[in-house]
This record gives sequence, structure tokens and C-alpha cells, in this order.
Amino acid sequence: MARDQFLAETVRAFLHRARVATLDDLKEALGTTGTMTVFRKLRALGYLSSYSHRGKYYTLRDLPEFDEQGLWGWHAVWFSRYGNLVETAREFVEAAAAGFTAAELETILHVECKRALLKLVRDDRLARERLGGAYVYLAQHAGQRRQQRLRRQEHVDDLVTPEIDAWSHELQAAIILFFSLLDEQQRRLYAGLEAQKVGHGGDRKIAALLGLDEHTVGRGRRELFSGEVERDRVRRTGGGRQATEKKHRTSPPRSGD
Repeated sequence: MARDQFLAETVRAFLHRARVATLDDLKEALGTTGTMTVFRKLRALGYLSSYSHRGKYYTLRDLPEFDEQGLWGWHAVWFSRYGNLVETAREFVEAAAAGFTAAELETILHVECKRALLKLVRDDRLARERLGGAYVYLAQHAGQRRQQRLRRQEHVDDLVTPEIDAWSHELQAAIILFFSLLDEQQRRLYAGLEAQKVGHGGDRKIAALLGLDEHTVGRGRRELFSGEVERDRVRRTGGGRQATEKKHRTSPPRSGD
């Protein structure tokens, strides 16, 4: 019993210092390889798992300082008072005045939401309708869904984002030029930012404009809005397309030439 109390206090002290931790972090703190040992202590103390990072991070229930939306982030790790991502997505859609598109919800939750939303639709816990040129996720209750649909349609003009085709040639050329000056990671993140600004279909449209794969744009958008950006990572020396002047540079003369 004394050892159990000691281990529980060890977990408590560790999490009060680190705020969040993975299962491996907690095993190391306890000096154990037993997964169940860690979870017994977490259950005894009361814990939450993150809705981001596939639930791999843990914290104590009394540590998060949830905002008015019920979210708490710690160094790009996100927790919700509603539980996992599926339950959090459902709560947000149910409470939304005009429902949410997946992209709209992603900007709030900072993670990719489409799979969680589709699961809720498959399980008949949310509804999905195409409104204003985009798929919108709505409440399951018919009366509430009708109100959300009407609110969405009332403001559809405000929700429509500008098409790339409407951008001036000068603006498109400036975007392409700026894009060409960035390194690999920056290009992906910048493409994701522009796709988010475009809205529905933005990944596809920006990919076509910049000559990228659509999945690369989507990855950049998710990384940027989740905060999961490796700030110090740079492409390895020699990686990527060589600059024109480098490709045509002659080799230095060898010794003795």
C-alpha cells in the first residue's frame, strides 16, 4: 500500500512539473515497463488523454485551464473537457449556430477533423449536407438541424470565399514568386495557409497553382494550424532541386591541372 501511494505521488509530481506526458515518459518516471501499472496510477489520480496526437498524451484532471470553448493546449498538445476528438467534434457541431465544415472546425480544434466527423455521420450521431458548395456537418436532431441549415443559408454569401480564378495575374505571379524563395518546409506551410484562406477546395486549387501534390498542401495546412511545426528542421544539404546557377557551375580544377 505504501509503495502504491509512493508511485501515485511520483506520477502526480511528474505531471505537475511536465504538465503533459506520454506513456513512455510516465514509465520512465516510475521506473517500470508495465503499461497497466501506469494506468492504475493515472486512474487513481484522475486523468485526461489528449484529443490531438491520437490520444498519446496524458495529464491530470485538475491541471488543464480550459478556455471558454472547453479546450486547453500545451505546446501544441490539445485536451478537451468533452473527451476525445470524436466527442469534442460532436459537441462543437451540436452547439454551432450554422453547423461546421471540416475546414472550419479544424481551425478551432487545431487538428484534422474529417475522419472523426465522418464517423459521427456513419454512427447517426451527426448529419451532413451539401450547402453553399461545401459539405456542412449539422446536428442530428431534426429541429436543431433545420435551424442550423437556415442560419447557414442566410449567411451563405459571407461564407463563400474568393476563387483563385478571380485573383489578378499580378497577385498569382507574386504568390508563385514568393513561394519559389522558400525552403521545402516553408513551401508546404505557406501552401497550407493559402489553401485555408481559399476555403472549400483550397487544397486542390492551391496545389494546381503552385504545382504541388494536393496531399502535400493538406499536410502543410494541418501542420500549421495544429502548431506541429519543427521550427529548427531544415532540409539536408544538397536536398531538393538545384538552383540553375549551381547546376551549370563547372567543377573546380583538380590539383595539378
